[in-house]
Amino acid sequence: MENTTIVNNTQTAQLRNVISLLTGVERAENRPPHLPGLVCFYGPSGWGKSYAAAYVANTKNAYYVELKSTWTVKYLLQAICKEMGLTYSTGDTLAVLGEMVTEQLILSGRALIIDEFDYLVDKNKVDVIRDLFEGSAAPVILIGEEHLPNKLKRWERTHGRILDFIPAQPASFEDAQALRDLYCKRVKIGDDLLEEIWKVARGSVRRICVNLERVQQTAITMAKREIGLNDWSEPFFTGDAPSRRV
Repeated sequence: MENTTIVNNTQTAQLRNVISLLTGVERAENRPPHLPGLVCFYGPSGWGKSYAAAYVANTKNAYYVELKSTWTVKYLLQAICKEMGLTYSTGDTLAVLGEMVTEQLILSGRALIIDEFDYLVDKNKVDVIRDLFEGSAAPVILIGEEHLPNKLKRWERTHGRILDFIPAQPASFEDAQALRDLYCKRVKIGDDLLEEIWKVARGSVRRICVNLERVQQTAITMAKREIGLNDWSEPFFTGDAPSRRV
């Protein structure tokens, strides 16, 4: 089974997606010099992309930055500098910050992972990342939503430097079992009930976790140590807003 890993203190749950992302990063690290080194990891919200990215960042000792909607290019470069442990001045220009990041990528030999990359694409500021790659030849991993590959086509000079497009996969039933084993320590949730949780989650790791916690708390309230499908009569969280009551 292809897995990703969610870390819970010192424990981990083996889930899908990390092997494909990890393989993509290693392919970029070990590529011949004449090949490009950008990797695009994309998929719907809630499918565990950020979990996989965090695991890969820890495993490969990569720099990891999660973009925010309000960030400017300058703030992004400053955030990367902070992640790298570099000292910068608030008066430093984009060019200076970019050179600092580029030099550190060269010196460290480490990959750079940028999560929520759609925010930069939507602001038409993609070229700054291409500049970092061109200057350092370091692997740069771009993580975003399912339409990210098509969005990148607007920037051929960046799109043409993608080594691999890696689609995130929906959570499998084995993923749900692993999440149950990690997060539900106080109550035993039967496979029949877990299967329903998995089905309504529609591939979302996040919704599986939300429903597992709902079931566990309900079982604790009912003073049950074990709970199965026959014991469950409450609605699951599906991500849909409830119907308005008349």
